[in-house]
This record gives sequence, structure tokens and C-alpha cells, in this order.
Amino acid sequence: MTLSMPLILQEAPDFVLRGYYNSNEVRVKLSDFRGKWIVLFFYLSDFSTV
Repeated sequence: MTLSMPLILQEAPDFVLRGYYNSNEVRVKLSDFRGKWIVLFFYLSDFSTV
């Protein structure tokens, strides 16, 4: 059995998101935060009917 590197230690692929900051729509890229510690959090339950 070979063990692979856990996902938590791998670099996330770059992506672009739309968001709002101070009532203005902004585009945020993951690469904008290169060299800084960030936490990515995804919570699907808010959009689920279950």
C-alpha cells in the first residue's frame, strides 16, 4: 500500500470568484493571496433543501 500526500498539504489550483466588498462587486483570485495564510471554507448546507 502506498500513501499519498493528504489534500490538506497540497496547493489549491488558482481560481477567480465574484464577491462583494463595501457594497461593490469585486473579482478575487486565489493568487492575490500568494504568500499569505488563508482558510478556504465551503458550506453546502445553506443551499440544500435537505
